[in-house]
Amino acid sequence: MKRRQFIALGGLALASTPLRAVAPDRPSDQPAVPLAETLTMTAALQTLDQLRAAQVTNRGTWNLYQVYTHLAQSVEYSMSGYPEHRSWLFKNSVGSIAFAVFAVKGSMNHNLEEAIPGAPPLQPVGDAEQALQRLRQSLLVFRDFDGPLQPHFAYGELSWREYEQAHVMHLNNHLEAFVQSG
Repeated sequence: MKRRQFIALGGLALASTPLRAVAPDRPSDQPAVPLAETLTMTAALQTLDQLRAAQVTNRGTWNLYQVYTHLAQSVEYSMSGYPEHRSWLFKNSVGSIAFAVFAVKGSMNHNLEEAIPGAPPLQPVGDAEQALQRLRQSLLVFRDFDGPLQPHFAYGELSWREYEQAHVMHLNNHLEAFVQSG
């Protein structure tokens, strides 16, 4: 049995524990943009195409520019390297368990207003359409990336497929806070 599978089985007990820290509650109605149905780059790109046509705002304190920039940073850092990392102990215990639980559930819950450690501060003003295009481009580059992937700052070593799942779950979690604005 692989280490991640073992941790996943052990971490299932944590699945009933809320892992969302400060994220806004999701409304009972449908999300403003349909979430990616499968945890694939193809589904994520289709979701972004739908998002371009949608009139949405974010219920959190970040604006759309900041959310899209944050998501693009995460994808880019998986290829270039995250600026800061949690401890080896964290990544090989809590972080690994959290990813395993998210992967089993097929969804992620995290603090939607927590920046990536060491990433440049998210500017409060910027072009949301350009940031969305940056996010889309980062997913396209990741889809075709054949170089070595860098360890995740919290989850540690991930395969390409695990990173694909993580990126789409991350996108979906942020989309849960989007509401129709028009």
